[in-house]
Amino acid sequence: MSIFDAFAKLEAERKTVSPPGWLLVGLGNPDRKYENTRHNTGFICLDRAAKDLGTEILRKKFDALTAEGVIAGQRVLLMKPMTYMNLSGTAVEKAASFYKIPPERVLVIFDDISLPVGKMRLRKKGSAGGHNGIKSIIDYLGTDAFPRIKVGIGGKPRPEYDLADWVLSRFTEAERREIDGAAANCLPAAEMIIKGDFEGAMAKFNG
Repeated sequence: MSIFDAFAKLEAERKTVSPPGWLLVGLGNPDRKYENTRHNTGFICLDRAAKDLGTEILRKKFDALTAEGVIAGQRVLLMKPMTYMNLSGTAVEKAASFYKIPPERVLVIFDDISLPVGKMRLRKKGSAGGHNGIKSIIDYLGTDAFPRIKVGIGGKPRPEYDLADWVLSRFTEAERREIDGAAANCLPAAEMIIKGDFEGAMAKFNG
């Protein structure tokens, strides 16, 4: 076989690979100054899921960093929108539209100030609950009927504490251990959801 035949064979095999049927999205802000802040919990969790899948989220596509993996037998596009939190929906809509992925197969991981640090809550759909990233996705998809994994980052320590300052603050060492524990559970939760066992996933992972 010539080198040209080999390349042709590889290209043919590449084209036969099925496109992603799910999106697994982690929400956060792209600048280095936001790394490891509470509001970037979605990025932290998605990076852990990618690591557990043996990949890294590095490919630039759809205004996001992306990677592909197989979860529960389904090809999944992992994506971290690089649009800043308030415009997360632009990246998600581009990917969902390109691959013709319906909202019910767009699984989003994000931070939640109403939950204790590291606690998880899975939901099939719902309002934005004050989260601007989720609000943007609802706006761009035109529906709130997409599944999500909320990860608690804890509420403000004092009523007068500025909310923006709080969500952009960093975790204590003890808190980060709790977040890492939740991050380790995100891929197993996603596997159950993608298999169609949402009720089982909620029973197992909802804190």
